[in-house]
Amino acid sequence: MNLSKDQITEIARSIGVDYASLMAFISVESGGLGFINGRIVIQFEPSWFKKNAPYAPSGQWSVNKVEGQVKEYAAFSEAFHLNKNAAMKSTSWGLGQIMGFHYALLGYKTVDEMVDDFKKGDYQQVMGIAKFIKGTPALLKALRAKNWHLVAVYYNGSGYKALAAKYGREPYDLSMQKAYARYT
Repeated sequence: MNLSKDQITEIARSIGVDYASLMAFISVESGGLGFINGRIVIQFEPSWFKKNAPYAPSGQWSVNKVEGQVKEYAAFSEAFHLNKNAAMKSTSWGLGQIMGFHYALLGYKTVDEMVDDFKKGDYQQVMGIAKFIKGTPALLKALRAKNWHLVAVYYNGSGYKALAAKYGREPYDLSMQKAYARYT
């Protein structure tokens, strides 16, 4: 990430959280990378695409489960050609992995405007995270309280522990707690 500790601290303070909490959020969501090989980090969500474009045909992504940036971009590109707006809304973007359908919550008029802004740099992406957190009062309250379980519930859904177990991953709340300790 191309931001200084002072810049991140300033953004964190603007929403009433500390540096370590915001950094924990960023590092767990994206590993601290907003770009890989010059391209914004994405995660295309086929299940959301099916909701946002119910009449579009399914692509290869329905079979390959989409993982890793090369496959994510291939799946996104295929969906984009079927329905541009639905594909953009059905993809999570950048450091915060914010779903495109949240564009209005962040103050953008369109999903295109949000994505174009996020492509400008890490600063815009971290500001997007801050706007999302501030626009989700329960998440903001949980982050301020360092209640990692509720942060996980409000950001990734109540099934986050079952999903972690299914894929053999560390639960989100534990990852947040560890990341917070690293940045404190």
